[in-house]
Amino acid sequence: MSDVKEAVTRAHQDEWARVVASLTRRFGDLDIAEEAAAEAFATAVERWPVDGVPPNPGAWLTTTAVRKAIDRIRRENKRDDKHKEAQMVYDNTPPEPLGVIDDDRLRLIFTCCHPALAMEARVALTLRMLGGLTMPEIARAFLVRETTLEQRITRAKAKIKAARIPYRVPAAEDLPARVSGVLAVLYLVFNEGYLATGPDTDPVRHDLTTEAIRLTRLIRALLPDDGEVTGLLALMLLTEARRTARVSVSGELVTLDEQDRGAWDKALIAEGHQLVRERLVAAAAGVAPGRYQILAAINAVHTSARDIRDTDWSQVVALYDQLVHLDSSPIVALNRAIAVAELDGPEVALAAVDRLEDELAGYHAYHATRADLLRRLGQSQQSRAAYDKAIELAGNTAQTANLTRRRDQLR
Repeated sequence: MSDVKEAVTRAHQDEWARVVASLTRRFGDLDIAEEAAAEAFATAVERWPVDGVPPNPGAWLTTTAVRKAIDRIRRENKRDDKHKEAQMVYDNTPPEPLGVIDDDRLRLIFTCCHPALAMEARVALTLRMLGGLTMPEIARAFLVRETTLEQRITRAKAKIKAARIPYRVPAAEDLPARVSGVLAVLYLVFNEGYLATGPDTDPVRHDLTTEAIRLTRLIRALLPDDGEVTGLLALMLLTEARRTARVSVSGELVTLDEQDRGAWDKALIAEGHQLVRERLVAAAAGVAPGRYQILAAINAVHTSARDIRDTDWSQVVALYDQLVHLDSSPIVALNRAIAVAELDGPEVALAAVDRLEDELAGYHAYHATRADLLRRLGQSQQSRAAYDKAIELAGNTAQTANLTRRRDQLR
């Protein structure tokens, strides 16, 4: 029985996106695809313990889901006389393939992450339609009520239908811009798991980081030559490798300089480094790296050092200098200043950080960085005030615990 349960769980992880995408292509309706796929998995839970796990679970689930969808359409056709949907059942003419890659899952990704939808809707749709997460799981992850989430997804589906957002991979000339939107959604999901923003949730959400990595792996399998997809996957892997060392037994965030590097996941680091090396080869051939590739390279430098004192800070600053040309946001400038502190000293870094006050006054990490630099300069009173402000703005219990301890260590 446990083997069957594991088979269902594994099939859900491996096949959910494929089944939903296949049904979306056939019936042209996200609601039908989602509900029929859910019914097919529910049937598997009932039938597989009795009949055994089929030799090809994905094919079994797809066939079952198609039958469920047809049954639903026939029922609605009898009740509402929906001739158009009924015609879909019997029209076996495949849709005209559009775009540079013909894959149902990739079509679905671009539909869920279409720029006409609000970012919150893109995230929710992606996790539901491609990740197979339940409404309660997604609502919990992003600290919204389940009814709110359901309304958000319903409105997004309605907009897709009303605006006739195409279920297709964008044309070759539009693909880079659209891929960047997809990656932004997945990076947002990963970051929420990496350091959850809510005070009443686990500080690190392994379920979200795992799902973001899984979906990014899927996109890389579909777009293996896209450097930014590879860069984002490498960035996620190198960050995830440090997960078990990032929160102490007492629930306090452990910063990079204090982490037990022996607890890092060596397999994830090795894989992440390999992906970074792949992109370095491309860069040597004249292919300019993008934002995620540079961030991955920065993380590769950090995870290559056996001790914080062995970090090549000059290389980290040089990489941030590259990143500033692509992303001149104050967050990037703040992170660069943290590296500058290790290379040129806290006084130089503090001057750079203070120039960001107008843009980052409401960001806890700005005040935490100032507090640390002021502490290193021996300005305890000002450091304490900065820590107080960082604690006030921090939305994560593990962050708050770390900041409080550092503040209380001041003389």
